[in-house]
Amino acid sequence: MSKREIIDCICEINRGAKPEFLANFTEDELNTYLEHLMELDVEALVASC
Repeated sequence: MSKREIIDCICEINRGAKPEFLANFTEDELNTYLEHLMELDVEALVASC
């Protein structure tokens, strides 16, 4: 995924995230954050069942 695609994915999960702010981070940092958000998203879905 490109940096722009990672930022778009992050913004879909974390609607409060600002693309301008996220652009300051490296691709690796953004990937790590996206992985963390996806884990939280899955945990929230499981907890709601």
